[in-house]
Amino acid sequence: MNLTFRTTPEERDINRVKEIVDSTHFFYDHEVEIAVELVSERLIQGEASGYYFVFAEVDGVTLAYSCYGPITMSKTSFDLYWIVTHNDFRGKGIGRKLLEETYKHARNLGCKIIIAETSGLEHYSPTRAFYLSNKFEPEARLKNFYNEGDDKLFYTKRIDQTL
Repeated sequence: MNLTFRTTPEERDINRVKEIVDSTHFFYDHEVEIAVELVSERLIQGEASGYYFVFAEVDGVTLAYSCYGPITMSKTSFDLYWIVTHNDFRGKGIGRKLLEETYKHARNLGCKIIIAETSGLEHYSPTRAFYLSNKFEPEARLKNFYNEGDDKLFYTKRIDQTL
C-alpha cells in the first residue's frame, strides 16, 4: 500500500471526512457534524481557524485523517481533535503512520505536548489501546463527563524530542 500524506484540506474532504467518521459507527450524529464543520471552517478561514489536518491517501483516495491544533492560552500544547481511519482500512497500520506524520507537522508549529481525549465507554477500548500502543500516557479522568457512566479520559504524548 503506497500511503501518501497531504495537509491542505480540499472541498472534497467535507464529504470524505463524513464518510470516514460515519464508517466507524463510534460517533453520534452531532459528533460527525462537528468533524465536518472543522474541515469547513479551515476551508473558509485557512490557518486562522486554528485547525490543521493530515490526510492519509492511497491512489488519491483518503483513507484516514487527523485534525489537531494549538490550545488557546498554551504556548506548546495542542489538542488532537480527531484521528480516524475508515473502518474498511483499520488494523493496517495507517493510524500509526498518520499519527507520526501528525507529530511531525504539529512539532513544526511549536507543539511539545499533544492531548487526546476519548470516552471511557467499553466500545472505545480500541481507541484507548491505540493511544497506549502509541506511547500516550493516561493523564486524567473526568467522571460522568459525557453522561452518567461515561467518563472523559485524557491522554498525553510529549513530542518535543526526536521521535
